[in-house]
Amino acid sequence: MNILLHICCAPCSIYPIESIEAKGHRIAGYYYNPNIHPYSEYLKRKEEADKYSKEVGINLMAGEYDLEKYFQFVNYNEKPENRCPMCWWMRLEESAKFAKENGFEAFTTTLLGSPYQDHDVIKNIAEDVAQKAGIKFYYEDFRPGFKKALGEAKSKAIYCQNYCGCIFSEKERLEKKASAHGKEKKK
Repeated sequence: MNILLHICCAPCSIYPIESIEAKGHRIAGYYYNPNIHPYSEYLKRKEEADKYSKEVGINLMAGEYDLEKYFQFVNYNEKPENRCPMCWWMRLEESAKFAKENGFEAFTTTLLGSPYQDHDVIKNIAEDVAQKAGIKFYYEDFRPGFKKALGEAKSKAIYCQNYCGCIFSEKERLEKKASAHGKEKKK
């Protein structure tokens, strides 16, 4: 099967690429992540995904950095339980559309490898957008390879980010860090 893999970042792509290829499928990558902020972070992750894709011999294509579209999707829905599914929907819908328009038989996403994302919600969204786009969704739980892939990324000096990408997740990470630091000072 010819599968388009939506790639959120290079480290998260390592195991899905290995696993999909090991099953005998052809694969290409699609980097579509207008949620990533700031733009310099987006470019850094895109560059790393491109370098890794070249290293393993897969073609990586990229969608537009449509930050305005992302903010329109999450406007008035900034809490993670609302924002994250909307963000996944936007990226997966675009990936399914791109896959269909470019002759792929199916699409999937590296988001299915993260232990930090709501796996079942991502799977349900992907199945729904696949049905609407008229393309197959290739499902595989990539989480078992997450730690190994992260270790490989670090050993190869592949940039490993410390937040999902959006400005809200960066703010939440920094607030959590500041809160933990404040609690340490009180002791």
